[in-house]
Amino acid sequence: MHTTGSLSKQSEKEKMIRPIDNSFFKPPASLNTPVLFLIFNRPDTTKQVFSAIKKVKPPRLYVAADGPRSDYPNDAESCEIARSTATNVDWDCEVKTLFRETNLGCSLAVTSAIDWFFEQESEGIILEDDTKPSEQFFKFVNFGLRKYRDDKNIGSICGYNPLTPKPNTNDRIIISNYPSLWGWGTWKNVWEKYSLQPDFHYLHKVTTIYRHIKHLRYTMYILSILGGVEKGEIDTWCAQFGFMFSKYQYKVVYPPINLIENIGFGDQGTHTKGWDNTNNPSNIRLDFMNLKESYDESFDISRFNIECPNIYNRFMKKCKKFIKNI
Repeated sequence: MHTTGSLSKQSEKEKMIRPIDNSFFKPPASLNTPVLFLIFNRPDTTKQVFSAIKKVKPPRLYVAADGPRSDYPNDAESCEIARSTATNVDWDCEVKTLFRETNLGCSLAVTSAIDWFFEQESEGIILEDDTKPSEQFFKFVNFGLRKYRDDKNIGSICGYNPLTPKPNTNDRIIISNYPSLWGWGTWKNVWEKYSLQPDFHYLHKVTTIYRHIKHLRYTMYILSILGGVEKGEIDTWCAQFGFMFSKYQYKVVYPPINLIENIGFGDQGTHTKGWDNTNNPSNIRLDFMNLKESYDESFDISRFNIECPNIYNRFMKKCKKFIKNI
């Protein structure tokens, strides 16, 4: 009986992995997908991300920058340096800019920039000034945008994978239920469904999110952010994006390895103050011609546990950090 059960589980697991036709894809020598680069007041991180963009030479580069804050005397100079850095293009490229004179804040500045981007493009890659991509990131997102362009179930292609690759899984695209916004790509028809202020009843939000991601602690975490947004206490746009995926039952395509390094940890980060930078991009080379799709529910569970740890894990993390600093 035990042997039969094991074989049955193995058979079910094998059904979740299927080959896909990738013969259409040949990684280009240079990127052929437009890039939206979101910047603000961090010249150092902006320079690092721009250097990565420069290596792949996108044909069209959109640079959007929020304006300096009036109560921060150094903002004007820092913003100006960041803007100069992000537009220092020396390859054949059409550059378009959206430079705000006043500060809109995180949520409005970002979402209005993405609106502006998709007023002119049908699909594209989106990078912020602290999400440093590997060269494979551009190939992977370009691959995903082309392959899933007509698949109404897929909402975005993401480059950040927080998990250590499992043995013999580097040939598998991961299909997930929840997006990451640390280096990603999407289509105009998906972004058009986004709402900065989703107006739904609390119970509806709970059931909508939980039915999609099936992780209660992370559901409550998202709801706490959405509640803060509604009260005007939190300036963000990310949780609303995640809620949109739950509402429309979108899936997300992830790489089998991590392709993004977040270099924005520290006091200058908007949402990463006090975080530890533990996400290192992988050097493993992907074989784009032989990637398979993998529907693995454990991926979402594991990443939610990392991003929203339980009380015990939070306590242990603080203890380790305290001991490390002694």
